Amino acid sequence: MTTPAGTGEAARTFAALGDPTRLELVRRLGSAPRLNVSQLSAGMGVSRQAVSKHLAVLQGAGLVTRERAGRETLYELRREGVAAAGEYLRRVSEAWDAAIERLRAHVEADPG
Repeated sequence: MTTPAGTGEAARTFAALGDPTRLELVRRLGSAPRLNVSQLSAGMGVSRQAVSKHLAVLQGAGLVTRERAGRETLYELRREGVAAAGEYLRRVSEAWDAAIERLRAHVEADPG
């Protein structure tokens, strides 16, 4: 069986987003331009070290970039990574819509 283009990237993205802490980090990064680990871990209920590990997973999935600014590291949401996940879901949705339409046409055409 062949795998459609982008499936591997989408799988990494959805695996990264499958954790509630990482999903919250993505939400926070989506509402601010760049944040450091201290800012991101505030009120999270997990340690800064745990947040750093979650950010590494998000970076590995192409959802976050990091940049050194003096003594701190700033994290930023890679909107292209999030958009790629959205595009994958759009393609899956279109395929399902087409399949449902074919089923509807088949059912309506069946005289029995």
